[in-house]
Amino acid sequence: MVLLRRVIGEALRRRRQDQHRTLREVSSAARVSLGYLSEVERGQKEASSELLASICDALGVRLADLLREVSDDLELAELAASAPTPVGGPSAVVVPARPAVVDRAA
Repeated sequence: MVLLRRVIGEALRRRRQDQHRTLREVSSAARVSLGYLSEVERGQKEASSELLASICDALGVRLADLLREVSDDLELAELAASAPTPVGGPSAVVVPARPAVVDRAA
């Protein structure tokens, strides 16, 4: 089963790393503890809509864009999870990596 909190966390981490920013920088800008942001990125905590909006603001990302990306990733993961099992047994579900996000406004 694909967990939404993990897909959201992966998308947030990808955005942060694409900007070459540390957890400390983003947590400070979002006014959330470093530990909590780390747990959100690792899919261990489910972030509230207010917290997601704050993190997105700190990253300079529109919440709608992040959720669109998460929706696309979730669809790919669900399709991969529902694919027939190859002969020889089950295998790990692998979600293809997304290309780096380019900020065209800069």
